[in-house]
Amino acid sequence: MKNEVTEYYDKVAVHELERLNNSYSLVEFESTMFLIKKYFPDRGNILDIGSGPGRYSVELAKLGYDMTLLDLSQAELDIAKEQFEYHGLSSHGFHCSCALDLDQFTDEQFDSILVLGPMYHVHDESDRIKIQNNVHRILKKDGIAIFAYINTWGTLKSSLYELSDSFHDENNFKLMLDGDLKLDSQNAFTTVHFTTPPQAIKEMKKSNFEILSYAGAESFISGMNLEIEKVKEKSNDLYKNYIKAAAEYCEKPQYRDATEHLVIVVKK
Repeated sequence: MKNEVTEYYDKVAVHELERLNNSYSLVEFESTMFLIKKYFPDRGNILDIGSGPGRYSVELAKLGYDMTLLDLSQAELDIAKEQFEYHGLSSHGFHCSCALDLDQFTDEQFDSILVLGPMYHVHDESDRIKIQNNVHRILKKDGIAIFAYINTWGTLKSSLYELSDSFHDENNFKLMLDGDLKLDSQNAFTTVHFTTPPQAIKEMKKSNFEILSYAGAESFISGMNLEIEKVKEKSNDLYKNYIKAAAEYCEKPQYRDATEHLVIVVKK
């Protein structure tokens, strides 16, 4: 499983750097940054687990945080290093490692931790809880962590433009509604685990975290990639207003349960 995921991200490393800049995915980035600015302390040591090419780490380093990056793809980390150098930023290290291998970090080492990718590539619940417990261990007292999951309720919406052929099989609608989907690279972009907000929150409660909030990264724009592209073509200022509002409303109960990316904010 680890090798499959590593191979995938090695291949799409450059794409991953640009993915969060497209007109639809930018709302995912802005919503997550909104949560980081709302819940993280103003400064401190941050570990970015599943950092990819450093899209979030670069922005946080610009804000003055001390960043440590960890990813299982060396190709992604190489790009992250280049980005740090390009922007004249420093880091506390680039670790090519799996989220399941956090023994290299000491107890209460970090003020805040991001886990924005690994949880939706781990099939076994026991392994996901192991990640949560290790994040808890290496967080300082009162430290904040942000975890991301892929939400089946939201991906059912996005399937209209991404995976519609899969739904010739009517059983797939029930599978998406029920959640807890485990797919391999033959049936998805790589090894993935899809869940639902209640399932993810129940799982998070098995660790000793206090759940502060949860959000839907795509907010009320979820599933409307074509529409938001039209808005951007019409007026960039109008587009920016929509993205700003979506980020600020990402925790609203009206929207957060039906987006592709579920983001949970916890405190030690």
